[in-house]
Amino acid sequence: MSDREVPPQHHPVVAAHRSKRASNVQLRIADAITKFAGSMVFVYLHAVGFLLWMLFVESSPWPTLTLVVSLEAIFLSTFVMIGQNRQAEFQQAKADHDFVEQELELKTNTELTRAIHVMTTELHRRLMEAPDQR
Repeated sequence: MSDREVPPQHHPVVAAHRSKRASNVQLRIADAITKFAGSMVFVYLHAVGFLLWMLFVESSPWPTLTLVVSLEAIFLSTFVMIGQNRQAEFQQAKADHDFVEQELELKTNTELTRAIHVMTTELHRRLMEAPDQR
């Protein structure tokens, strides 16, 4: 990044969410596992690992391999649920923040509209009181 480039601005909820995730070791570990498990490298490693297991490790690999794959599926589904919970929490925090900001904007716009109405009414009154001074 050059001296003139401004770092990207993030939604306040995004910044808070990232900060919270970064400060919790368990959440960082879950994020790293979820990121890796959702990659093609994960798929390739498993394909090669299963192939090697079936060809070289056991003569009858299915019972043990089935157990290993089932256990892995249990843990991976837990990480998927952790990710879904995290996403739901983030979406709720963002929705709450956006609601507060929109309410503030509505209040500000209402106040501005009222002020414009008062000024317009006063201007109209002044113009109507002195029609000969134009």
